[in-house]
Amino acid sequence: MAEFHLHLVSDSTGETLQSMAKASLVQFEKAVPIEHVWSMTRTVRQLDDIIESIEENPGLVLFTLVNKELRDILEKGCRELNIPCVSILDPVLAAFSQYLGQEARNRPGRQHMLDQQYFARIESLNYTMAHDDGQMPEGLQDADIILVGVSRTSKTPTSFYLSHRGIKTANVPIVPNCPLPDQLFNVKGPFIVGLTTSPDRLSQIRKNRLLSLQEKNETSYVDLERIKEEVIFARKLCTKHGWPLIDVSRRSVEETAAQIITLYNKRFSSEKDLTKV
Repeated sequence: MAEFHLHLVSDSTGETLQSMAKASLVQFEKAVPIEHVWSMTRTVRQLDDIIESIEENPGLVLFTLVNKELRDILEKGCRELNIPCVSILDPVLAAFSQYLGQEARNRPGRQHMLDQQYFARIESLNYTMAHDDGQMPEGLQDADIILVGVSRTSKTPTSFYLSHRGIKTANVPIVPNCPLPDQLFNVKGPFIVGLTTSPDRLSQIRKNRLLSLQEKNETSYVDLERIKEEVIFARKLCTKHGWPLIDVSRRSVEETAAQIITLYNKRFSSEKDLTKV
């Protein structure tokens, strides 16, 4: 497999970028993107953080930014890092502009109707951003779904995928010798799901992660025996608390999210049906 970092930078929800990237990638065998989705990018400060992440995880950058100042900052940052940066809508907008004889309005997110579902997605995305990787545990009670799992089991991308569906999703890492927040065990409404994968695969993913950060010294983070212990501990924890466990080894983020929604709807069939979001 050819793993690579793919940064998707959007001033809206990012759905257009993700759809186009997915449609393009099916043409390339064994290409496995490590997606970094940067949605609702509308300030210079946000872009500074994004460019810093791009520097730490070099890879192809695709973007949809209509604000010229933000476009210029992103393109300049990528040029300085010698990283390809492509505005995916420019050729299409240029063709429409020439054919229709008028300029595009350059307003972010105009493809989305300002309906209830749109605002639900924005609210969910903001929630997920604030509660990623164990942040703000005091707000876990407000989640629809909480994902738990050891490092590099696709908790963050799955959380953001679900949030794009209007589902408030938090994720909490299971870290060796680090106690989980008390709030996780006291929530009443949220549906908690564990994510896991095979130790061998997890070790390889973590090694690739260290390589992308140009870290050559191997630590217990990638030690296979240590990882086996982490996975076993996480499985026992989920079993103890009755949290369903999903093996993401051979699942895409979309497949994992679909399984999570199915489990939720089976558990709470009389409550909110997430398939309608």
